[in-house]
Parts: sequence; structure tokens; C-alpha cells
Amino acid sequence: MPPLHFKAVIPAAGLGTRFLPATKSVPKEMLPVVDKPAIQYVVEEAVQAGITDVLIIIGRNKNNLSNHFDSVPELESNLLRKGDQEKLAKVQHSSDMADIHFVRQGEPKGLGHAVLRAKAHVGDHPFVVMLGDDLIDERDALLTTMLAEHERTGAAIVALMEVEPSSIHLYGVAVAEATDNPEVVKVTGMVEKPKKEDAPSNLAVIGRYVLPPSIFDILEHTEPGKGGEIQLTDALQEFAKDPDGPGVYGVVFKGRRYDTGDKLDYIKAIVQLAADREDLGPELRPWFKEFAATL
Repeated sequence: MPPLHFKAVIPAAGLGTRFLPATKSVPKEMLPVVDKPAIQYVVEEAVQAGITDVLIIIGRNKNNLSNHFDSVPELESNLLRKGDQEKLAKVQHSSDMADIHFVRQGEPKGLGHAVLRAKAHVGDHPFVVMLGDDLIDERDALLTTMLAEHERTGAAIVALMEVEPSSIHLYGVAVAEATDNPEVVKVTGMVEKPKKEDAPSNLAVIGRYVLPPSIFDILEHTEPGKGGEIQLTDALQEFAKDPDGPGVYGVVFKGRRYDTGDKLDYIKAIVQLAADREDLGPELRPWFKEFAATL
């Protein structure tokens, strides 16, 4: 059997109201994390896992996204003329690293609806959904593990992470059973953003999914759920309960994840990533200690 060829879908149609007024004119996915927009980290993660066909679901006033992944001949010529090969390579990397497509979501009807907009592009093949709020450290394997698990089982695969009970209400939460693999659980149900006392586990769904194309059939008849939106969680719940289907499995991730969907966590992400960089860390880490001593 030949290896599967996956496409990646990145929903990026949200309004980013948590970051107003910055996101009044700049999409939240374009907010810089050190010196790259958040969405570039996500595309690079897909490419690192061997995926080079990427569909970004956008909304109104998101032209900055397509501009970022397009070539800029004037800028490139200027850098070439100056002999600045390092900056030229960085500029060209964002437009050369993958085959990137865009489609509008239209009405903002939720994550499930955004994923459904990818149906024509994805076709009858399994695909990956990657949320731009979650950045996964390039040194820690997650997506490759999920792809391998899908190829082994044919199931829908979600990324899970243990979170504190005080934060559980911010996530979709898995009802899970252990398997022979300590890194993988069988998901028998999902609850969208439960209260702490109602949460079935501490395993939160984070923003990575590997989905079979049959999920589109379920999404087409999924009714609006929490928040009046079409929830991907609801579709996966139905998928998990199908006795004749391959089911849903979760890969429990224990690596480094940076949440850029919240202002405080966004600042922490920048600090953590900058501190680990060879060009910034050696000067930044001592400064942190000096600054912390003044608090």
C-alpha cells in the first residue's frame, strides 16, 4: 500500500477580538512571535511533517495572510542588490516552503463549518487540521506521530494534553480509555468546554487533528452546538460513537506547546521561544534574571 499524501487545513477566519485594537487591521495569525507571524510556525510544522499542500481558511480583511506567503519582487530585488543573502533567504522561505491556497469561510459559523469549507480542496483523502493558536515546538514530535497512528488505524486522531482542572473549561475534553500504547488513548466521547466539576478527564483537545474525509459527511448534517456554532467536537463525538467506523484515538502530547490565543500566554510564548534561540538567548536569559530581581 503506498503512503498516504496528506493536505493541511489551517482555519484562520476568526476575528481575534482578544487582541483588539491590534487585530483591528492585522489578523491575529499575523501577530509576530519573536520575528515570524504565528501562522508561519504552523505552516513550517506541516512542512516538517512532510506536508507541502496547505489550505488556509480566511475571512474578510485577511489579505495580509495571503500577502505574507506571496513573493515580493521589489523587496527581494532590493535585498539582492544590497547583498543581504540572510534576509533574502528568510523572505523567500515564506513563499517557497509550501504550495499554499486560500478559501473564504464566508459566515463565521464555527470551526466545524470552517473545516467543511475545505471539502472541495481536500477531496477523498485524509487531511490535517492545524489551529494557529497552538504552536508546537519543532524539537518535539507530535504531527508525525499522529499521521503514523492514522495510517495504522484509519481512525480520526486528535492531539491531547493534560491540563490543570482550573483551565479545563477552556477546551474540548476527551472521554478516554487506555490502549496498549501509553502515548495513545481510545476516545469514546468528547465534551466541549465543560465546567470543572463536569469534565470527564483532564485530557484537553489541543489544536491538531488528523481526519478521514468521511468527517465531511458528518459535518454537513451537524447542527449548531455550543455558542450557536458548528463544532468540530460534535462531529468527532458522532464519529467516535459509530460502531462500524474506525473510531477516534488521541495522541497524548507531553512536549512543549505555546498558546498564542490569550494575551498573557502569547507574551509567555514569545519569551520562551526567544530565550531558546541561539541569536537571542545568551543575552536575554541573564537580563531575565536581572529584571526578575527588581520585581
